[in-house]
Amino acid sequence: MRVPLLNASGCLDALVAPAVATQLDAFVTKTVTPASREGNPPPRIAETDAGMLNSIGLQNPGIDAFLRVHLPELVELDVTLWVSVGGFSASDYFEMCERLDGEAAIEVIELNLSCPNVEEAPETAADLVAAARTATTKPLYAKLSPATWDVTESARAVADAGADGLSLVNTIRGLALDAGSRRPKLARGPGGYSGPALRPIALACVHACAVAVDLPIVGMGGVSSGDDVLDLVAAGASAVALGTVLFVDPLAPARIRGELASVATPPGIVFARGIHGFARDSVSHHVLSSD
Repeated sequence: MRVPLLNASGCLDALVAPAVATQLDAFVTKTVTPASREGNPPPRIAETDAGMLNSIGLQNPGIDAFLRVHLPELVELDVTLWVSVGGFSASDYFEMCERLDGEAAIEVIELNLSCPNVEEAPETAADLVAAARTATTKPLYAKLSPATWDVTESARAVADAGADGLSLVNTIRGLALDAGSRRPKLARGPGGYSGPALRPIALACVHACAVAVDLPIVGMGGVSSGDDVLDLVAAGASAVALGTVLFVDPLAPARIRGELASVATPPGIVFARGIHGFARDSVSHHVLSSD
């Protein structure tokens, strides 16, 4: 089966690794903010037993340099382009989307509403989406945090505010200590946790939001195989993004496509609408084949 594959924002630099980026159905940029940012002090990446922590802090050149320098270079790659944007107020999100609205090469704007490594905007996620919605007619995908008891409340709120889709999920805050000193491995202390251990959390969020709202979902979190992709699709995702796996296996997009191509429908089961949403729907019912 054909499942659209993207990268998770910040996990791939298309200009450094164009051969990897062009293997994807769409490339998602690192989050861009109104002004340039140097990010958090190092060390800001640490490995863990089942993933990694990062505290990059939205390092980026700012919207002016992105539009003047980086966007033209990305356009030359001839890949479908999503731009991730962030900010610290509703006016920041309005400004970013207004600046990007006239750029024909940009297919989708992803609103980073949930970075755990910087201060959050005082407005709610719905307020930020509403501000962005007034600034652009481009499709808006709201990237939400898993660090909430009921992610469906946020999903419904951003849907009502004008989001066209959801990106689920962002990293979740975690902490790793050095075995010798017992001090945090990251200079800032905690960071955003990603990798295999995030996968069950991502599945739960996608599953819940697919029931709660009628929006396309990009599922992400701990994906490293074709089976992981199918799990997210079965939970309700319509596309899947690769994140941490790209740091250890840059060829993962091609490998995972090969794994998906070899997957057969499980014997004895007829999917009512294909595998998409099967896990979601089977909570209440599933259809068994009599053949």
